[in-house]
Amino acid sequence: MVNRVTFSSLQDIAAAGFDDIIDVRAPAEYAEDHLPGAISLPVFSDEERARVGTIYVQEDPFKARKVGAALVARNAAAHLEGVLADRPGGWRPLVYCWRGGQRSGSFASILSQIGWRVSLIEGGYKSYRRLVVQMLYDQPLPHRLVLIDGGTGTGKTDLLAALKGQGAQVLDLEAMAHHRGSLLGGRDGGQPSQKAFESILAMALAAMDPTRPVLVEAESAKIGRIRIPPSVWQAMVAADHIRLEVPLQARAQYLAQAYSDVIGDMEELCARLSHLAPFHGHDLVTRWQDMARGGDHQALAADLVAVHYDPSYRRSSRRAGAPLMVLSLTGLSAEDIAAAATKVLSVLAT
Repeated sequence: MVNRVTFSSLQDIAAAGFDDIIDVRAPAEYAEDHLPGAISLPVFSDEERARVGTIYVQEDPFKARKVGAALVARNAAAHLEGVLADRPGGWRPLVYCWRGGQRSGSFASILSQIGWRVSLIEGGYKSYRRLVVQMLYDQPLPHRLVLIDGGTGTGKTDLLAALKGQGAQVLDLEAMAHHRGSLLGGRDGGQPSQKAFESILAMALAAMDPTRPVLVEAESAKIGRIRIPPSVWQAMVAADHIRLEVPLQARAQYLAQAYSDVIGDMEELCARLSHLAPFHGHDLVTRWQDMARGGDHQALAADLVAVHYDPSYRRSSRRAGAPLMVLSLTGLSAEDIAAAATKVLSVLAT
């Protein structure tokens, strides 16, 4: 028997404790967004889904259901002989499709007939997405955010990691957006969709204790092409902040190491630098490109910080109120960052 479940909050999903979450939608639907941690076991390929839909609209709904049932059976058999072959008798999966209809119902029924304790999301992905929108768009965030603020290359991301390692609640928005939040911040593989980013963000927040502070790096309203959703952005604007101050040369050394992936692709680096020409002129950008090609990466980083990043930071970072604390670091070694994290936690504990 298939158990149909209705979730009233994202916290309910996080606490449910299913062995696997199975997304039976087509691969393109899964790629746009899915429940974090869900595995893709489609009952239709993208092409099969389009074909069944065309038959339904242009020919006959009955014929479409018959063709669809055959495809579901064939693809379910492949999953049972493949990914699911080693699942034990006590396995408890949660299954969903677009709206909790025939795709997930058919697959869940097959799994249930085998003897597995199967649950199906009532309303499917659409009901889950409504909960994400509710948290990130419709309601104020219940969490108290504390921003880690500072110019480019001050080690904010490393500080967040150290804080997490010392037990703090941390939101790493740049990791979720797969982007370092600057002109040179793109990463291999590109960024997730807006909906996928929001799923990761919402489920991370759902797992956090709203009575404890959540530390997050100060960002602009967009990270690459990803927009920070309104509820989170409004909480960030109103949040207390901790400011990092680090000498220019230490920042330049840090950036030359942190952006080694960008530096390793010289043509891509020069192409990204060319986007700065409208702001700083072609002559200066050409000089920066020459520095990059000449391997003078630390000097390039120092120049970019002094001429481009710091002025931009000063224009965009006029935060209301004094910071909770100012962390003045002489360097950005692992020891420096760990000591800074300890200081932050001691201030937040008072």
